[in-house]
Amino acid sequence: MASINDYENLLSTSFSDANASFQSNSKSRWERKKLAASSKHNTPKKDPKTPSKTPSKKSAQDCRFIPNRGSMDLSLSKALLNTSFTTSASENPSSNVPAADPQQDLTSDDADTLDTLDSVNSQVYGEALAKTLSLEGTETGSSSRILSFKEKAPAPKGDTVNNLQVLYSLACPGSRSSVKHTTRHIPSAPSRILDAPDLLDDYYLNLLHWSSSNILAVALSQTVYLWNASSGSIAELCSTEGSEDYISSVKWVQEGGQHLAIGTSEGKTQLWDVNQQKQLRSMDGHEERIGALSWNKHLLSSGSRDSTIVNHDVRVAAHAVQTLRGHTQEVCGLEWSPDGSTLASGGNDNKLCLWDVNQSATPRPRFTLTDHQAAVKALAWSPHDRNLLATGGGTADRCIKFWNSQTGSLLNSIDTGSQVCALQWNRHEKEILSSHGFAQNQLCLWKYPTMTKVKELKGHTARVLHMSSSPDGSCVVSAAADETLRFWDVFGEPSGKGKKRTNGSVLSKGKKLSKTMHIR
Repeated sequence: MASINDYENLLSTSFSDANASFQSNSKSRWERKKLAASSKHNTPKKDPKTPSKTPSKKSAQDCRFIPNRGSMDLSLSKALLNTSFTTSASENPSSNVPAADPQQDLTSDDADTLDTLDSVNSQVYGEALAKTLSLEGTETGSSSRILSFKEKAPAPKGDTVNNLQVLYSLACPGSRSSVKHTTRHIPSAPSRILDAPDLLDDYYLNLLHWSSSNILAVALSQTVYLWNASSGSIAELCSTEGSEDYISSVKWVQEGGQHLAIGTSEGKTQLWDVNQQKQLRSMDGHEERIGALSWNKHLLSSGSRDSTIVNHDVRVAAHAVQTLRGHTQEVCGLEWSPDGSTLASGGNDNKLCLWDVNQSATPRPRFTLTDHQAAVKALAWSPHDRNLLATGGGTADRCIKFWNSQTGSLLNSIDTGSQVCALQWNRHEKEILSSHGFAQNQLCLWKYPTMTKVKELKGHTARVLHMSSSPDGSCVVSAAADETLRFWDVFGEPSGKGKKRTNGSVLSKGKKLSKTMHIR
């Protein structure tokens, strides 16, 4: 029994108010109201003549937005702001709630009365507000507001450029501003067709080029032929000696148009004077065939199946001034930039290499880009934007990619759906023409940078391996494995009056040439 009594005493003492001395620091609402009223009543008034020792800081409430008051009803706003609980109570005699006196001290017995006062005050003020809005002679309605924000922000100046709108109009091909329809007429049929028998069906060769003097050079197996676009005459320049040898590449010098570089299957680079029909020199440096050539003033670059690139200085006897090694398979694409600062090379190893003109003793490419999934043969530098390079991939890639050669970044990539064999830029507008292989063997004209397809040119029955543009940039000639050359007036005529330009030559309007000719 003693243990039971002790247990009951323990319970009674444990759950007693032993901790009653510990009270919460937070005060009740009526205590806070009383303390606030007492401090306001006992605060001495400040003498306006006495200067303040410390400058007063503006509170966050002083930083207020001042709206446009032109569309306000100031009289109504003043009536609403001056409406008080006292006037409302006098208009409502039935209400027995006393008026609120902020100077009156509150006691603990007035806590419930204060809550009731707050609720009634809000209700009476709402009734007074509704009655004021319904007074006759005032402009009532939903538009009557104390602060009005009806006027819109001022329109921007006429010279203001919306950078975001420009950015997204270029990035979205489906936007209205990005799709620009060409207004010129683009013929669907070629203006001229030439037969080119024995044109080798080899993707890695470059057998066609149009000079600045309006002479077209084309390599047909073992022989190089020259077609004068102004007169229509045909001349045979040279042929290889061996029965199994063939011409693998041709390239005109940039200016003058009198010298032609020829690459052979034996790894020789020949330099010819077409006016005298004489070979000036033969340069070695490769062990396999030379499939790509490119000029940079007096510097001639040759790319070979032995995966090397040799820079020849044609002015000196020791012509091989540099050998570039960056590819592991055949070099099939080679093109110098218009300013002569960068050499772009594409290979069968799916690599795109960018080389600087000033190289050290052991040169290395500035960038080695491996985004293509097939051989990179089609290379074209933009005549409009510096450092802009377009490249095309083979059958396993089918893409046209655009690069910034200064940074090596990929700007855009578009899947064409077929093998990309060659690329040509329009000199007059931002357009690029691509030639394709399987399955449609067509030429496609694209609008840059949206890459909207403007026109498809069909007529070849085999893959279109090579392309070159006329000196005036209006016409493009294509060579295909169907052993034909087709001339397309795709880029439009340059500005000029009184003369008609056909296939890069200036002709009188009445003069015509036969539509089909045989080179041999």
